[in-house]
Amino acid sequence: MNTIRDVARLAGVSTTTVSRVINGVEGVSEARRRRVELAVADLDYVPNAVARHLRSKRTRTIAVVLSDITNPFFTTIARGIQDVAWPRGYAVTFANTDESETQERDYLRTLVQRQVDGVLLVPTGNAAEPYRLLRSQRIPVVLLDRHVSVRQLDEVRCDSEAGAYALVRHLIGLGHRRIAVVTGRRDISTSTDRVAGYERALASAELPLDRDLIRYDSFSLAGGYRMLKSILAIEPRPTAVLATNNFIAFGALRALREAGIDVPGDMSLVTFDDLPEEWHDDPFLTVLAQPAYELGRQAAELLFERLETGARGKRRVIVLPGAVIPRRSSAAPPNVVSDVTVGRRPVPA
Repeated sequence: MNTIRDVARLAGVSTTTVSRVINGVEGVSEARRRRVELAVADLDYVPNAVARHLRSKRTRTIAVVLSDITNPFFTTIARGIQDVAWPRGYAVTFANTDESETQERDYLRTLVQRQVDGVLLVPTGNAAEPYRLLRSQRIPVVLLDRHVSVRQLDEVRCDSEAGAYALVRHLIGLGHRRIAVVTGRRDISTSTDRVAGYERALASAELPLDRDLIRYDSFSLAGGYRMLKSILAIEPRPTAVLATNNFIAFGALRALREAGIDVPGDMSLVTFDDLPEEWHDDPFLTVLAQPAYELGRQAAELLFERLETGARGKRRVIVLPGAVIPRRSSAAPPNVVSDVTVGRRPVPA
């Protein structure tokens, strides 16, 4: 393997000059810079990142800790982060917690040991311990998609409460009066916020709240399937269901199809999170489309702002709006005329 001394020898300069060129330091003549660049190319020289880290105290690596990287919502967030990090010369490492607080804690300890420069995190719960570890090591962290009770942390998320409110108001406008909601764990903010939006929409229409129609489980296909099975056992059945993420919706659809229940003829289904356009030719689900790419991009920009300023400054919370996109999975219940005009409209504040 070639070394910096080999580059210096071929270019006819000192190792200090080679180092200054590689690190973009000014003060090197154009002729010498060009000779160094040619020598680097001829020798296929790759700088030692570990040695550079020891000198700069930076690894030029950020970590993204997601709850389920197989979910297209989170992969789109990841792409937004990557597109900000790469031009800055930062590598991105990914971890998947599967909504496990134990895995989250273990991953964060490992990332601290590896001395990542910053962390973007989808929190698995509401505990403060994981963030104390990062703060004690002066590693800036930005929370993604969810919020926690630790008030000093930056957040970039979508307006879950307003999104759920808009979806339920859409169903009410179609004529539905008995609406269920199926969501994730009670200790995850997106679960509680979306249930709050559901309840506010019912109250605004002066509809009764039946807590038997609220189900908590997990943000997964299996969770959606289990919750819909339990909803179908309720009498009288609801005529519509709000699923609070796309995986829950897919699990719910499976349960409905197994039961021979037509969507939307027998029961309407609406959900959070659209699939990328490239994934489907004929979109079916009515969704609250969240700007996942923009969420990732803005979170990464905020993290790099913290890195550049030494994590100084007041806490920032960025809340992005979503948009209801009505499709074929939602319709008026039997024998009811809708007062909704199908179209795309922004989530109300």
